[in-house]
Amino acid sequence: MRPHSLILAGFLLAAGSLAAPYQAQASKDLFVIDLPGEPSSLDPHVQWNPDSYNVYRNVFDNLVTRDDAGKIIPQIATEWEYLSDTQIRFKIRDDVVFHDGSKLTAEDVAFSVKRITDPAFASPQLGQFNQITDAVADDATTVTLTTNGPYPPLFAQLVKLSIVPKAVVEKMGKDAFNLAPVGSGPYKFESWKRGVEVTLARNDGYWGDKGAFPQVVFRAVPDAATRVANLQAGASDLVTYLNGDLVAQIQASGKGKALVGNTERVAYLGMNVTKPPLDKPEVRQAIAMALDKAGIAEGILATGEKPVSQVASPAHMGWIEGLEGPAFDAAKAKEIISATPGADAPLKLLTAPVYDQRVVQAIQQMLNDAGMKVEIEMTDMPNWLKQMQSGPDVIPALAFSRWSCGCQDADGILYPLLHSSSGWSSVKNPEIDAALDLARKSLSEDERLAAYKTVHEMVNKNNYIIPLYQAAVVYGAAEQVQFTPTPNESIFLNRISWKD
Repeated sequence: MRPHSLILAGFLLAAGSLAAPYQAQASKDLFVIDLPGEPSSLDPHVQWNPDSYNVYRNVFDNLVTRDDAGKIIPQIATEWEYLSDTQIRFKIRDDVVFHDGSKLTAEDVAFSVKRITDPAFASPQLGQFNQITDAVADDATTVTLTTNGPYPPLFAQLVKLSIVPKAVVEKMGKDAFNLAPVGSGPYKFESWKRGVEVTLARNDGYWGDKGAFPQVVFRAVPDAATRVANLQAGASDLVTYLNGDLVAQIQASGKGKALVGNTERVAYLGMNVTKPPLDKPEVRQAIAMALDKAGIAEGILATGEKPVSQVASPAHMGWIEGLEGPAFDAAKAKEIISATPGADAPLKLLTAPVYDQRVVQAIQQMLNDAGMKVEIEMTDMPNWLKQMQSGPDVIPALAFSRWSCGCQDADGILYPLLHSSSGWSSVKNPEIDAALDLARKSLSEDERLAAYKTVHEMVNKNNYIIPLYQAAVVYGAAEQVQFTPTPNESIFLNRISWKD
């Protein structure tokens, strides 16, 4: 087993130092995963971002989950039935215990739903669950959810609503629970060295498929090249968020392997359309025309990314085939900027280390070539999240982002980014609001698709957001690692195996 004490701090990695290899070679006794950053939260009802989700997803169970093919399957819920268009009753397992030894009951399920949907709790995920208006434990193994009208994306959203223990949360309080979470999942929380790593231990009493690794460490390693160097030195077993150059490096070295998969994640340029000069439609049009999506996806990234003309991906229900957005036209973009007073006002482009900075720099260059004055502003992921989800007064003028709801339904991306009620949105468009509300409630797939087509067309007409490409997910792994990338980018530890 590799000595735990030899893990090097993430802040040293950020400075360019390589993580010291463990004294023993990679083995299934301790599985090490390098992420771009540390979690911003381990409370599953707070943040929804990859560095957090990849860790806490293994600590908690959900009512339902997705298999590797993307099909929704039972987890804590064993079966369910619709009582009406707005009520659904779930039967839950009676053999699940939390990591503190207490039994998971319907009361915990109802509490978890009410907690994340409570406006006072102020979850950044609220917009994805606020159609649930009530959750009632009918008995110890039955819970009934009520929605505000028919809500077809319900199950797509429930795949990421984690069940927390009511008694523990109420006793510990929100802040303490975030620092030492208690779930019922295949791995238990062990420790969190802030800025460095999170350690999980296998839950040997887990009701479902148990993990192959007794202990797992998630490390914060901001630099992607350092993550690959760690993998090739045997200091880590799985590394995330790599680019095409690093994939080629892995393949050429013969040390480790690259695992690539298409995702539901959409990369986009976010804009605060209430801030000058982005409040001018002609400036936003110029920005849309200035960005060479194909050049970014196929030239810079080149790991399977595909340009998109809508804020969705082909993996989403709500993707509209054949929809076209503004065409790339650098000359026309420059002409518009030069003819629009104030269009060259200085702007900051917000980014964070988790994103491929080659893309961010390309966006900056393309906009500056069009006559704008854009400067990149780097921040850590928690601060990036705080700015992006705090409403029009705080949302930055420009920001690069890649969004995944983990639900494979367009509701999970369009509603938070575009609905006027969302803290992520600076858009106030009644037609878009109405279409998004309709798509949330209609039980007709054709009607939902028509509503999403309206939204996509309105976004393209007004250039509220500039969709760029469907992201690929790229991992580096030790040769012995058996792992299948999924469209929702989940790292389920109990679905990873080790083959000597």
